[in-house]
Amino acid sequence: MEAAVAIVGLLFVLFVLAGVFVTVKAVKAAKRGVDRTVAHARRTVEDTTLRARQLAQPGVVGELAQLRLSLRTSMRATQEVLYGGSPDDASLSEAIGLFERLSAHGHELDDELKRLEREPDRATIGTRLPDLRERLERITHSAESLRWAARDRARKFADDDLASLSDQIDVESGALRHWTRVEDAMDPLRDPVAGRPESAGPGATKSPGQGQPTDGPARTGATPGPSDAAARSWGPTPEDPPAITARDPRTQPSYPWQKAPRTEDTTT
Repeated sequence: MEAAVAIVGLLFVLFVLAGVFVTVKAVKAAKRGVDRTVAHARRTVEDTTLRARQLAQPGVVGELAQLRLSLRTSMRATQEVLYGGSPDDASLSEAIGLFERLSAHGHELDDELKRLEREPDRATIGTRLPDLRERLERITHSAESLRWAARDRARKFADDDLASLSDQIDVESGALRHWTRVEDAMDPLRDPVAGRPESAGPGATKSPGQGQPTDGPARTGATPGPSDAAARSWGPTPEDPPAITARDPRTQPSYPWQKAPRTEDTTT
């Protein structure tokens, strides 16, 4: 019984601790959300004030507001690019470290510009403006270098991935159209029919062993002469009776340009 009570008490303590942990996490998340909202609202108000001051107060004050706007816009754009791409590209961690060091100089310059806005001596501010403008250009140039390098890197990865994806899609499209290769293979106009004799080239004449077989003077009824006897020396002799069945391919004449005849069994 005591063991059961101890187990129940332990479970109750664990539930309480879990509830406290969840509550603390929820409060911290809500606080972070509120802080982000307040910071965003503060930045919006400051940017709006600087734009209004730039337009409404020409001269030294307006130029200071313009410098602050250029600095804040450049640094904010670089921060969004680097921190937005870091989850997908771990190589941006070193660039983020450099940007953090650059942000320290940017905050220092922004604080100095903010102090000069409340300075009543306009002549002193005018003498400081060239140096402040040079520092601003150096900081914004470094920020733009990091920002565009990160963008070019992301675009390069996107182009490589798109090229690889296009190659895979082409291969898959060819595999899905497999029936076109079968139809092309069965098209008689594309591939020659098996067993079709090759046509003679231009200027070639048919020999007695090619085309339709001839029986020499026995078919034409002409009297054989010396040239006919010489021609018949490649084929059967005059004493041989005319063939009734198909000729034996082994007894037909062959020429260098003629394919070797196929040996087939003939019935007598």
